[in-house]
Amino acid sequence: MFLMRLDDERYSRQVLFPGIGQEGQRKLASSRVVIVGCGATGSVLSSLLARAGVGYVRIIDRDYIEPSNLQRQVLFDEADAAASLPKAIAAERKLKAINSSVTVEAQVEDLTPRNCAELLEETDLILDGTDNFETRYLINDYAVREHRPWIYTAAVASYGVTMNILPGQTACLACVFPAPPTGAVETCETGGILNSAVNLIASAAVTEAMKFLVGAHDKLRRTLLSFDAWHNDRSEVRTGQPRAECTVCGQRQFAFLAGRAHAHISLCGRNSVQIHERRRPVDFAELVTRLSPHGEVRHTEYVLKFLRPPYELTLFPDGRAIIKGTTDIGVARSLYARFIGT
Repeated sequence: MFLMRLDDERYSRQVLFPGIGQEGQRKLASSRVVIVGCGATGSVLSSLLARAGVGYVRIIDRDYIEPSNLQRQVLFDEADAAASLPKAIAAERKLKAINSSVTVEAQVEDLTPRNCAELLEETDLILDGTDNFETRYLINDYAVREHRPWIYTAAVASYGVTMNILPGQTACLACVFPAPPTGAVETCETGGILNSAVNLIASAAVTEAMKFLVGAHDKLRRTLLSFDAWHNDRSEVRTGQPRAECTVCGQRQFAFLAGRAHAHISLCGRNSVQIHERRRPVDFAELVTRLSPHGEVRHTEYVLKFLRPPYELTLFPDGRAIIKGTTDIGVARSLYARFIGT
């Protein structure tokens, strides 16, 4: 009875809003969402949805927390950065402390064609908290194939953009952007980012998510919405219906889902290269013994860090690694082979 009264009080101001009410709140409690990426955008998405009472939140993120994240990634603190905690694990802990009635599931994974179906299944809505177009096109392939709604959201510098994608009803990501951007693309590492821009666009995306989850589908926005918080610019472009000529929703070609567009090694920002090993279990204790003569080593159950200036190698239990200090794929491959193995 106490928990029932507590929940009544917790959501009372939200229930008072006519668009939600008691019935909408019950629908939120029975909803299941998955958030891909828990950096700046993803941490705001997950925090707002957990506070709103969405019953189940799955968080997928491959990365670990660094001090530079704390300016904008609202779920994390200095202790998380000092421990180099995986973002998904830290997010799960924080969200359970924020709202113990919400089920939070952390997945310290890199979303790939191989695990996409497993990680995204059994959810009502997919939310984009990623930092790269490769993963977004993979989500789009899966969502269109499985007829699963998702919300595209991105932010960099003072600019944010979001779009609802309802397969069969609206244009998909490939309809609007037929191919990923090529050449140099501005990132948080090169262009910086305002935490206010992240919160602005993520809040817009969460509002759309709540409309969808409570069944207010007639209120859903059918545009690509963008804001520039610094320059006071705002634009909306109507996305319209699925395009017959679209390779994904029109022609049903799922290149990213098939793995034809997924690189084994990729640049991942921050002067880093990621090695996309798949299900190659590593023994951290054994590696500490092996690597200690060659540099500083520290680890938790979630991540091992090996510092050999000017490089820093961060290794995950499944064999995936992020090598910081270079954008040269050959150097990264050589370091991995030398210290971890081929």
